[in-house]
Amino acid sequence: MPGFESLQPAVIAWAVAVIALAGIIHGALGLGFPIVATPLIALVTDMRTAIILILLPCMAAVIASIVKGRGLRAVLIEFWPMPIYMFVGASIGTRLFIAHPDAPYALLLALLVVVYLNLDRFGATDWPLLKKHRRPFGAVFGVMAGIFEGSTNAAAPPLVMYFLALSLSPTAMVQALNICFITGKTTQFATMATMGGVTLTQWLATLPLSAIAAVTVLAGIRIRGRVDALTYRRWLKHALSVIALLLLAQYAYVTWLKA
Repeated sequence: MPGFESLQPAVIAWAVAVIALAGIIHGALGLGFPIVATPLIALVTDMRTAIILILLPCMAAVIASIVKGRGLRAVLIEFWPMPIYMFVGASIGTRLFIAHPDAPYALLLALLVVVYLNLDRFGATDWPLLKKHRRPFGAVFGVMAGIFEGSTNAAAPPLVMYFLALSLSPTAMVQALNICFITGKTTQFATMATMGGVTLTQWLATLPLSAIAAVTVLAGIRIRGRVDALTYRRWLKHALSVIALLLLAQYAYVTWLKA
């Protein structure tokens, strides 16, 4: 993918539509950009191209969410180690992806989400031990999220599980998620730029999509501002269900292409 000139107009149009949709969803939920965009763009490109296409747009979406949010200082004081854990995990995950791009990372993450949702259905996601020892568990979930960020472009599920267990408010949840995302995405970008064989031309080709992502995130944030905390938590759990389905579909599609 040396630039937009190598892509068919229909592929570019699809990428623009997907980026816009992902931006609105990320603004409304505070998460979801790479989870929505990666499998949908991978339908018309290969996985590596999809990840390159959406990496800078995703960073733009995350930055816009942080800038437009509130309570960042309090969240940083409480959860400042989480970006460090994300950095460690993303470094591991990106190297795993570069060395073994065909490993079933998406399937593993989808199964993790399915297990969590079934535990939640039976009321088994109230974890007093996690609340009592939030820092050690934060390290586990943060590194796990980073690994999946680097390997599947989807850090959100482990982070959502962790922050839901802590019963954070929607505002704090969004800020906590996005300070983790920006660390993971920056690490992924640095690793791809230095070790992944991605050229400056390739990154520059994605800047128009980054502008679209930033604008559509703002529209999504306005939607989120109209819902209460209970509705937002329901949205997150529904989002996890959709994420699992998308990851399973992505894995099935890639497996079918190889057959």
